[in-house]
Amino acid sequence: MNNEANALIHETSPYLLQHARNPVQWFAWKEEVWQKATTDDKLVVVSIGYSACHWCHVMEHESFEDHDVAKLMNEQFINIKVDREERPDVDQIYMDAVQLISGRGGWPLNAICLPDGRPIYAGTYFPKENWKQVLRYFVHEYQTAKEKMHERAADITHGIRSLDAMELPADKTFTQQDLNTAIQTLLNTIDMQEGGRVGAPKFPMPINFRLLLENYEISKSDDVLQATTVTLDKMLLGGIYDQVGGGFARYSVDAYWQIPHFEKMLYDNAQLVSLYAQAYQATKDPSYKRIVYETLEFIERELTGDKGNFYSTLDADSEGEEGKFYVWSWNELQQHLGNEFDAFCQVFHVSESGNFEGSNNLIRISKQASNSIGINKWRTKLLNERSKRIRPGLDDKTLTSWNALMLKGYVDAYNAFGEVSFLNTAIANANFIVMHQLKEDYSLLRNYKNNTCNISAFLDDYALVIDAFIALYESTFNEQWLTNAQNIVGYVFENFFDDARNIFFYTNTKDTPLIARKTETSDNVIPASNSIMAKNLYRLGLIMDNNRYTETAKSMLLNMKANALQHTSFYANWAALMQQVIFEPFVVAVCGSNALNIRKEFGNYFLPHCIFIGSNTSSKLPLLKDKTIGSTTHIYVCRNNTCGLPVQSVEDALQQMKG
Repeated sequence: MNNEANALIHETSPYLLQHARNPVQWFAWKEEVWQKATTDDKLVVVSIGYSACHWCHVMEHESFEDHDVAKLMNEQFINIKVDREERPDVDQIYMDAVQLISGRGGWPLNAICLPDGRPIYAGTYFPKENWKQVLRYFVHEYQTAKEKMHERAADITHGIRSLDAMELPADKTFTQQDLNTAIQTLLNTIDMQEGGRVGAPKFPMPINFRLLLENYEISKSDDVLQATTVTLDKMLLGGIYDQVGGGFARYSVDAYWQIPHFEKMLYDNAQLVSLYAQAYQATKDPSYKRIVYETLEFIERELTGDKGNFYSTLDADSEGEEGKFYVWSWNELQQHLGNEFDAFCQVFHVSESGNFEGSNNLIRISKQASNSIGINKWRTKLLNERSKRIRPGLDDKTLTSWNALMLKGYVDAYNAFGEVSFLNTAIANANFIVMHQLKEDYSLLRNYKNNTCNISAFLDDYALVIDAFIALYESTFNEQWLTNAQNIVGYVFENFFDDARNIFFYTNTKDTPLIARKTETSDNVIPASNSIMAKNLYRLGLIMDNNRYTETAKSMLLNMKANALQHTSFYANWAALMQQVIFEPFVVAVCGSNALNIRKEFGNYFLPHCIFIGSNTSSKLPLLKDKTIGSTTHIYVCRNNTCGLPVQSVEDALQQMKG
């Protein structure tokens, strides 16, 4: 480790700060750094990763802390470090490059670029000697065949831009057969015995199972329900779930959810809270409720800041070893549990040889809690013992998009369980976003740490905040959140929308342009910003009776229809929107002094095809302005611009939906 700091010492990103004392003279991504590269006529190394990335740490220790490597990089290159979580726009471009060049991707991502930012080569992890060889090769090529390097850069950049090409569809319809095709396409990828996608590794992919859960309410298909519940059950039993402290790791390296890559990401846990809460509404399985409560205890204990904000990540490693914080030796468990050890072994799979490098990553034997009091006592005891260990690193930056996902998770948990503390946490986070991340012109900032926000937001930040604010309105009927959502939508249309293709760019038109202006359309561990935005517009269009919103959403969906039918697992959020367009949601208006209590009562049911609006006072919303608001509370079930007769009980409203 070098005692002298490089330029990263002035950054707030924990990932960049990890590299601040490397002997490599790293810079953050800034316009003046690129100008220096042009002035010096030097190639640029763009190295991208994130704080919890295991192989990023490995390459740092092997190469970026090595003085011979640093000498080569400092003399021959300008070196830029990028936190992919802060700058997903940069990551997206160079990830496209590495996939075009090698057919695969991942992190660390290391690209070698011309001084104008165009890549001439990109790869992932390199052992030290390979990395030195790559560096020397491109230095030689740049000195002896510069024209060839420019031709190569032009070809790769053309490839990056062409990946966003979009053929406007001739087909303008959505049918139930289309939906059936999409659902079957998704089911064909699911492991019906072990859950998740067939094979290994296994990622949770919450949006896939949210789509199936919603579809079950329409289709009542046993296969659809089984694909969902098998996945949820196997995950909550497995080692991907922290059986002691709650919360989920990023993915399982095996096909059985047993051994995770131990990093914990806010975005996974946020979406899984939503999914398990909604699965509880649909099935009333008490295990799903337990998972929500335990995971939110983990979020509150380990990923919540003092301003209502949420932190980003817990590292997989501690003391230089992956998973060390989380696993237990046979002897440790015997020592800590004493005469309760035998009973513990009736609930959890443990062995003397262990299942992870000689230790035990705890796996539950069955969902049935034959000794729930004992289990809670064991968890408390082991959690207390674990707290004495050296903790994994915490990435304590706040990202607006991920906070919005967690905000939505708390709202969904409140809807399912009526726990007021969940709603209070959601409101506190929404107020944090308004106070610290939302500007007067309704633009957003992406990051926050130490009272500093220095990156403009991207489309995912806007889309997810809008989604969370709509959800918060639907649970509280506080029109402040709906007004904020609408105003942010107006900003997004003005600064992100591509009228020619009916799609939103990922970056703001006001941002300094990169070598390509990208769009994000495929759903992954987080749904695509465009699919979220399309669903927002459809939902807001029905709430506000705004035809522009609903028609734009349908046009966006048409662009993605072929992908949603053929590659549903990576376009599941689009398929979910298609399901809503085919089976238009009910708009349920609750008006009167008891509106909030009745809204809360609806949470006893899984109603994915309902949008809730309401007020206990007067309202200017189009669907509320003619409704009677008084001491008697009325429920109006509306669809296709027509409302049924007002009723006063949730049961009568549900009956109208069936009719």
